[in-house]
Amino acid sequence: MKALLIGATGATGHDLLELLLQNDDYQQVDVFVRRDLGIKHDKLRTHIIDFGKPEEWAHLVTGDVLFSCLGTTLKVAGSQAQQRIVDYDYQLAFAKAAKANAVNCYVLVSSSGASSQSRIFYSKMKGELEDAVKALQFSKLLIFNPPLLERKNSDRKMEVLALKVFAFFNGLGLLGGMRPLATDLLAKAMLKAVQSLGQGQHIIKDQEIRNYTNG
Repeated sequence: MKALLIGATGATGHDLLELLLQNDDYQQVDVFVRRDLGIKHDKLRTHIIDFGKPEEWAHLVTGDVLFSCLGTTLKVAGSQAQQRIVDYDYQLAFAKAAKANAVNCYVLVSSSGASSQSRIFYSKMKGELEDAVKALQFSKLLIFNPPLLERKNSDRKMEVLALKVFAFFNGLGLLGGMRPLATDLLAKAMLKAVQSLGQGQHIIKDQEIRNYTNG
């Protein structure tokens, strides 16, 4: 199979790329990035693009499955409007290109609590993206709603603080249903779910994600 990946510079995308390059089911892996990853591999094809110019790269979005791990933070983006461009506009543009080019399977990393009806900006944005990609009617659509993610060497202060709080309560046997999830485990679950699930739309939440990390 041929895999397509956006968001390879992020924690989940980086972990997923490593697994894809090791997986014999995938003979080619195309990544779309703004800067070179500095990774060399026989299976890897790197496309350095301007995400805001789909007319320049849409024809390259061809393959069997598109993994969408793209995302930024409000701090990095600088404003809600700029964050929406990355988290919504760019991802939807790739999804539309994939659909137009007959990519059969689309895998989206969304967020726990995503809902287009939410009053919280981030949750609403993620929910609106979910609704938009569902409307594209991919033959196979997998949407992951992971809990708080545990990134290696994270520099996100609020995320690090939240992880410490959850670790404290989890250590007391509390909030077990809200345990953070390491990004490498999420990446593993994504690959296993693609292999295991059939056609149709699948929303994969916390415990089901963890089930795919076993074995």
